[in-house]
Amino acid sequence: MSTIPQIVTTEWLAERLNDPKLRLIDATTFMKPLQDGNITLTSGKDSYNATHIPGAIFADVMNELSHPDADKPFTVPPRDYFIEKVTQLGIGDADTYTVIYDQGALVGVPVVAPYWASRLRWQLLFEGFENIAVLDGGLPKWKEEGRPLTNVPGSYPKATFTGERQSHRLVTKEEVFNAIEDDSTVLINSLSPADFYGETNTYPRKGHIPGSKNVFFGLHSSPETKEVLSDEQLRKTFEATGALDPNKKVITYCGGGIAATWNALILEKLGVKNVAVYDGSLNEWAADPELPLTTGKK
Repeated sequence: MSTIPQIVTTEWLAERLNDPKLRLIDATTFMKPLQDGNITLTSGKDSYNATHIPGAIFADVMNELSHPDADKPFTVPPRDYFIEKVTQLGIGDADTYTVIYDQGALVGVPVVAPYWASRLRWQLLFEGFENIAVLDGGLPKWKEEGRPLTNVPGSYPKATFTGERQSHRLVTKEEVFNAIEDDSTVLINSLSPADFYGETNTYPRKGHIPGSKNVFFGLHSSPETKEVLSDEQLRKTFEATGALDPNKKVITYCGGGIAATWNALILEKLGVKNVAVYDGSLNEWAADPELPLTTGKK
């Protein structure tokens, strides 16, 4: 079977909606920023039950596909645990391909970025799964175009999986610390400029990891069309960071390793080969007073 694109259009998916080889996943978690700088997180399961793309199943990234005993949310779970969960959903070795979407899950913020879909894609790739795409524009775009919806739950037969973990896709805080002074590595902070410069109170400490460059995850899609921008436009966004240099390793991070996966996907779309995600991100880094952070515009 040929490899599918990393990002597919609603038209592409609509043409394949009845393909028995398709595995379609709704991966929504709702994130709502609060006025005090904190956030609330809610599973998208109820919203999925109300309406979703026909055939889609729900993957609970928040409650089922993150580490069940970690002290930080959305931490990568043990490999065996994750594989058991996703093979029960029907994702595995068979001659199938997987398309993941979300429901536009940053509540009250006009940002188009299917980062819950990209998070699950990244987790699957990390464990060695292949042929996975994210739906451009997600459910909001699908709805705007008047495409079919249902409240009938989807299902796929249990699968098996024998692939190998791709360890290069994830880095630890120790690796990030070593990368601060490493000219061969580019650190990309995926949060808003306000978060980057330390103007918000979202994390235990303010600011960004020294030496990192800010590329806000919300820059890559048009708010009007909900479509990812052209490769030419995307390249302009990343050019000044050095992330497009084929001799560099790129590490993306954010608050909890979610938005960072959307930046990682965009970089891969642009042909960047050596991209890793700092899974702990600022939830872990900012909680450790021994680790450096930088604030302000310098």
